[in-house]
Amino acid sequence: MLILALACAACSPLPAPVPIEATCTVTDGDTIRCGEERIRLLGIDTPEKPGRCRAGRECVPGDPFASTQSLVEAMENGPLSIIRIGEDHYGRTLALVRAGETDLSCYQLAEGGAAYVARWDNKKAVARTCPDLVSR
Repeated sequence: MLILALACAACSPLPAPVPIEATCTVTDGDTIRCGEERIRLLGIDTPEKPGRCRAGRECVPGDPFASTQSLVEAMENGPLSIIRIGEDHYGRTLALVRAGETDLSCYQLAEGGAAYVARWDNKKAVARTCPDLVSR
């Protein structure tokens, strides 16, 4: 019974996105800042900028500057909206963020500038939003 309850937690519908009213800037390929709120895109990891990959951590390969630029371009697809899912141990909001109809986590996966990390996908929100991209 407990397994069924845990499995269905990911089945519950996601809340509707709400508009982001603050001005947003890109920190890196998976993090933005909107006003005072730091937002970590849910379920993905992108290449770290030089000197940012902690010892002992296996960081995503690739060009961190291209990944950051990709997110900047994606954010131009329309007004930003957010579905807040939780908070990480750094105090950042974990969220699905959309630019118009474009989910930013899915966009980064589609562009090849991010890797899907299932254990970071709370409520399997990214897996449900762009299932064809997370099964690669």
